[in-house]
Amino acid sequence: MYQLGSYGLKFFVSGKNQHRKVSFTLVIGLTAVLLWLGLRFVLMLDIGVSKMSLPQTLTAFSWGAWFDASTLAYLISPWLIISAITPQPWRSHRWMHISRWALTWLVIAALLFGVVAEYIFWQEFTTRFNFIAVDYLIYTTEVIGNIRESYPVPLMLTIIAIFVSLGVWGLSRLVDFDDQPRSLKHRTGLVALALLLPGVSLMAANVDQMQQTTNAYANELAGNGLFSLAAAMRRNELDYDKFYQTMPQEQADATLKALNIERLPLSQAITNQAISKQEAAALPGPETMGGFSRRPKNVILITVESLSAEYLGSYGGQENLTPYLDKIAAQGLKFEHVFATGTRTVRGLDALSLGIPPIPGQAIIHRPNNEHLATIGEFLEAQSFKTFFIYGGYGYFDNMNAYFRANDYHVVDRTDFDSKEIAAENVWGVADESLFNHTLKTLDEVHGQPFFAQVMTTSNHRPFTYPEGRIDLPQGHRAGAVKYTDYAIGKFIEDAKSKPWFKDTLFVIVADHCASVAGKTRLPVAKYHIPLIFYAPDMLKPGSYQRMASQIDIPPTLLDLLGKEGDKNFFGESLFKFEKQPARAFISNYQELGYYKDNQLIVLSPKRKTEAFKVDPVTLESEPTAINPALLKEAIAYYQTAARSFKVGALKEHADSNMDWNKKYASLYLPKNTKL
Repeated sequence: MYQLGSYGLKFFVSGKNQHRKVSFTLVIGLTAVLLWLGLRFVLMLDIGVSKMSLPQTLTAFSWGAWFDASTLAYLISPWLIISAITPQPWRSHRWMHISRWALTWLVIAALLFGVVAEYIFWQEFTTRFNFIAVDYLIYTTEVIGNIRESYPVPLMLTIIAIFVSLGVWGLSRLVDFDDQPRSLKHRTGLVALALLLPGVSLMAANVDQMQQTTNAYANELAGNGLFSLAAAMRRNELDYDKFYQTMPQEQADATLKALNIERLPLSQAITNQAISKQEAAALPGPETMGGFSRRPKNVILITVESLSAEYLGSYGGQENLTPYLDKIAAQGLKFEHVFATGTRTVRGLDALSLGIPPIPGQAIIHRPNNEHLATIGEFLEAQSFKTFFIYGGYGYFDNMNAYFRANDYHVVDRTDFDSKEIAAENVWGVADESLFNHTLKTLDEVHGQPFFAQVMTTSNHRPFTYPEGRIDLPQGHRAGAVKYTDYAIGKFIEDAKSKPWFKDTLFVIVADHCASVAGKTRLPVAKYHIPLIFYAPDMLKPGSYQRMASQIDIPPTLLDLLGKEGDKNFFGESLFKFEKQPARAFISNYQELGYYKDNQLIVLSPKRKTEAFKVDPVTLESEPTAINPALLKEAIAYYQTAARSFKVGALKEHADSNMDWNKKYASLYLPKNTKL
């Protein structure tokens, strides 16, 4: 008999014809490593080997081994402790033998299930588990329902069970578990090892080590899903001042002022008085806005789930998926270069309600203390508008109902739909045509009072199901869902033409984010390009708007068009004003903050890291370049001030107009300012 390893990782041989005696911990550890390595190979093939150079691939797998080992340090620790505290007489009992194999089956099945789940997550987002996965653990009804409707879950679970059963049976024919007595010294060593391994992993490994190359695919491939998930849970909110490069707030204010961003105290901004007749009469110039002949009285803001600009024929799409949107793009004002602020619906809703650059960590919609903010809904409700947020799903998801209700919107969600008016539904919500039919009914009830309605669609989301017989594409695929949403929007606008309020209403169609954000860089600019169309045939001539814009510019633009107060109180700017600096856009994921201007993308990252990329204005492909100091200052000024403003309450509707906000900012924990 000989021994290999020590403490929990023991390997025994007791004669030629007997099973090898192995540690339970060793079996679990080796199985986990092999599954994670296999997943990494599968994900590499899914990406395509041509997307990474050989050095990048080797780096990904080398660091992958590091993250797998770091994750394993946590995974095996409980089993080492269990082994240490198991009473001596139990170790050789038959029931313990059976229990070990049952636990082996359960643990391996759980590991394999996790690998399959991560592969499915990768198909959707091309990343390891991150903030989105954390949200998915919270909103289990929608997520589990989505998976059940999108994938053959019973079949998948059956295959996993069969595969694990065969594997465990085969393993049991070769090995048996070590049941030798444990000395006090041995038990003490196991406990010490169980405490040491996670501690070393905690100190030595962190998720930032994934960023070893300039290729985002390689960096994501290097990660371990469980490790990334734990890191995302810990980093639920990233404090800007602790993690990102800063500057003195006075300098940030001066930088923004030079860019015509000088937000007025909100308590002075929101009143029940109309703006002056002279200002109300001063319409923007027709050469830039396409020729509004008069101001709209109502606005319907249609926020379309995952509608990348590339899907629309009017933006270069070749599949004829959006015939109606292409038609109204030709009849309305089409904005050519608009970019989403983030990669999730909540980021789009932040931008479209608050007109604020994305702050790191969770979206504001998810955060506490997000009530009575200076949203477009707050501004318009204070000026006698009826304001709505209308959603086809259950609005508790992503905290949407709570957020919009707390900010003076009347919320309508799936619970308000009669079953007779639902043409079809899935776990995410009712079919878009049912959503729009209910919207017509809701707006008819308030006709005579000006209204602002933000309508959020759901059909363009996996599992991509919708009523039969509406379009000529099969269900279950993105292309069909895009075409069905186009059909539903077209039907909605055609039905609205019979309404008395139609001639006074501006329809705004915009995406919440793109369908995919995968690219060679962490912030691939092309994957944030979204459509924006203004449609009001009774007051707006057809046109094309060429200037680059951000989602955060939409709220002040709408207030400007309506002739209502508040457009000067956002970080975004009205797109129909002439006193503007060169165009810019904000793009982000949950960690990286991008500032795109003058064909350069500045990226702010945790650990006060800054990078710059040169962006091709046609293809939007980017490559590393030297940082433009002026653009870096602008990026820091925007993001730092936005994050601090939310933190200290400066975005509140009734924020104190006499408050010295610089002193308030100074009361925060601020790291030593970095010289720029």
